[in-house]
Amino acid sequence: MMQTIETFIGSFNEYLYSYFLIGSLVGSSLYFTLRSRCLQLRMLGEMGRLLIHREATPGCHTISPIQAFLVSLAGRVGTGNIAGVALALTMGGPGAVVWMWLIALLVSATAFCEGTLAQLYKRRRIAGGFVGGPAYYIRSGLGNRRLAVAFAVMSAVSLGLVCNSVHSNTVCLAFEEGFGIQPSVMGILLSVAALAIFIGGLHRIVVVSSYIVPVMALGYVALSLYVVATHLSLLPDVFRQMFAGAFGFDQALGGGFAAAFVQGAKRGLYSNEAGWGTAPNVAAAATTSHPVKQGLIQAAGVFVDTLIICSCTAFIIMLSNESLTAGVNGIQLTQRALAAEVGQWSVGFVAIAVLLFAFSTLLSNYYYGENNLRFLTDSLCARNVYRLVAAVMVLAGSLLSFGLIWSLADMVMALMTLMNLYALVRLTPRTLALLRHYQRQRQQSADPQFFE
Repeated sequence: MMQTIETFIGSFNEYLYSYFLIGSLVGSSLYFTLRSRCLQLRMLGEMGRLLIHREATPGCHTISPIQAFLVSLAGRVGTGNIAGVALALTMGGPGAVVWMWLIALLVSATAFCEGTLAQLYKRRRIAGGFVGGPAYYIRSGLGNRRLAVAFAVMSAVSLGLVCNSVHSNTVCLAFEEGFGIQPSVMGILLSVAALAIFIGGLHRIVVVSSYIVPVMALGYVALSLYVVATHLSLLPDVFRQMFAGAFGFDQALGGGFAAAFVQGAKRGLYSNEAGWGTAPNVAAAATTSHPVKQGLIQAAGVFVDTLIICSCTAFIIMLSNESLTAGVNGIQLTQRALAAEVGQWSVGFVAIAVLLFAFSTLLSNYYYGENNLRFLTDSLCARNVYRLVAAVMVLAGSLLSFGLIWSLADMVMALMTLMNLYALVRLTPRTLALLRHYQRQRQQSADPQFFE
């Protein structure tokens, strides 16, 4: 009976994610792009300026825009950047990478809308700082409390609890492969480390992520740049394969075009999380003078995740001699490609990269979950219980297989995304009004101000 239910939900999720959800995300992103006159390209320079501009954030409980960017990047940059890209290459071919790039360019407009609205409808905490996110702009922007509560409950259970067991499972498998460490031992270490950070509250998660994310991202990018630098003569052929796979006539006739598009779109959307309603939870916590600033920074996060980190994995695999059709995929394919290029030590490096990527995602997911719990209740007791259950789920993920639970979590995440997209589309006029307000002040060479 349980096997039948799991099979049914799995089939339903495949249809939901492969068609309806991708269509909704791409369609709404195209709508935001057109309505904003392609802000992701027009304001690319402004995004870069904001990333290097340090905005004053007074108070010990305040979070800077860059810290919020790093926490959201921790959520975006996960195991999907290593295993997901490898899977896209094996199932969709080299052309999938090009579609990942194009989808990232498109959905960055959605990330902008999320970040901007999260700032507009944020609420000040009694202890200092701010909280906000989709539940807040659904309630205050749309005036729909029931939908906001439904989103918050789904987010607290799915992100803070179930999804973290998935990341724990991935880390433990990678360390068993790379170092021979038993999953039970690794699970205990992960759960203890996670609980220590959870107890410190949202601000401790921000501080830890601010250190982990730059280290993991820069280390992985540096290694990939080394691989590229030692294979410069092969780059033209790699680009030829990518673009031929995405737009080639032969691929279109043989069905390769559809496979490349579907895999590129799926992996790109899953990796950068634009539209999922996750990153706005931390985007709202930033102390900034204008909502559009954080919206632009969040849009830049999509570029960093997909155009940089995902591309690193793609180039590592494409520049190696590893076959994309040899039956090896995911993390194993990336590990073997690196081992062939820089030595066997890189297998352990990938395991450590997976640890950092997954652990940072685990922390950001918990942040999102607790943030939505705060929307539902201010009870300190409820938060302490939630922290303990979250740590137990990290441990359980290393020991057990939750096929049905993970399938249900996938379905819940899809429903959350659809709720979020509905709110973003309905609130587009307010987002565009804020964008125009910001641009008028920038044209006068002023530092845009909205919050006093």
